[in-house]
Amino acid sequence: MGRHSRKGSAPKGERTGTDGGPASGDREAVTAVPGNGRRRRSAGADTVPWPGTPQARGGHPEHHEPGGGWGDWTQRGQRPQMPQTPTIAGPRIPGPRREYVDAFDQAPSGRTPGPDPYASLADWDAGHGRPPEIAADTEADALLVEEAPEGEPPAKGSKGRTFTGIAAAAVTTVLAVVVTGQVTAERPDANSAQSSGERPAEERPGRSDGRPTPPQAAKPPANAPSYRQLMAQQFPIDANLTATGEFEAVRGFDKAPGKGRKIQYRVDVEKGLGMDAGLFARAIQETLNDERSWAHGGAMTFERISSGEPEFVITLASPGTTAVWCAKSGLDTTVDNVSCDSASTERVMINAFRWAQGAATYGDDAMLAYRQMLINHEVGHRLGYNHVNCSTPGALAPVMQQQTKTLDVGGIKCRANPWVHPGD
Repeated sequence: MGRHSRKGSAPKGERTGTDGGPASGDREAVTAVPGNGRRRRSAGADTVPWPGTPQARGGHPEHHEPGGGWGDWTQRGQRPQMPQTPTIAGPRIPGPRREYVDAFDQAPSGRTPGPDPYASLADWDAGHGRPPEIAADTEADALLVEEAPEGEPPAKGSKGRTFTGIAAAAVTTVLAVVVTGQVTAERPDANSAQSSGERPAEERPGRSDGRPTPPQAAKPPANAPSYRQLMAQQFPIDANLTATGEFEAVRGFDKAPGKGRKIQYRVDVEKGLGMDAGLFARAIQETLNDERSWAHGGAMTFERISSGEPEFVITLASPGTTAVWCAKSGLDTTVDNVSCDSASTERVMINAFRWAQGAATYGDDAMLAYRQMLINHEVGHRLGYNHVNCSTPGALAPVMQQQTKTLDVGGIKCRANPWVHPGD
């Protein structure tokens, strides 16, 4: 059975409704023309179509079905009862220009105006000349799909109304595009702001919109002081301090960098002293392996260990503890708070007071050089070298001279010197 076939036959030239009479949805009588399968309108029919009536193009006939897409209500003047569609809240779209509305409102000549099935397409709101009862049901007009009562099959013409609803939605889309283009053209400033990715100035949030101000980026931390900068600083200490008397090895391993005779040593720091043990250990390793020190010419190389059996232990201790360990080798360090090599023990004692404060012979601005001299001098004793005094006025003092006490020995004043082989 074809799409428009139906059981039984109906009299030629008319369509029957459910009560046996003419179908209520037909606007005009249709006369069948035998032989060519086409229908023609009755004489006298107005050639002007009713607004919104689908037109047959290219010689194709119009297929009228009872209760179909043309709608029975167009003749009775009543609207079908449609289920109420909930109103969806949203921004209002600006209406079309007045000439568009007037064009939809004008009735064709020679006809009595009736309800327009496409009134909702031109009636953007209830204030454009439409009765309130029509304006209130614009969403139902756009759909034009009739739902059957519960338990009954849908009306035969529901498919045609669905097609009509699709056509109405297409027209609505076209009008929306036209209106949007007009609004955009009238606001070039907004269009340019959107194209550039920026919001207009009036829409940009200000400081008073209630949002918290983002925190300022944290300033990058200042660069940590370098080794030379730390070695140039003085540290506060009591000249009469006696700490715990217990020692702790500085953990780590510093490989001997040179080739000569390898000498392994350990670094201990007295507990409770409050000195930078890592800085102390680094100063010893870098000083002893300097080409100007005892490693000159590849004669020897120094390696720091924290376990095992070292040849000696370089120890940083408080003045009171230094005096105790130096006294074990018959040396008195209490007079000038000096350091010593306690030859009868494994310890080379570095007085923490001198390490922290330096000496007047070098001054406060030469702490690095003084500490280098202190290491080279006391380790020189451990290597077997005794004191040597300056013999030429104005010359560099030998590293084995007691430079902490004075640079003037027997009337010969020399210059401070921290190195074994200072060069020129």
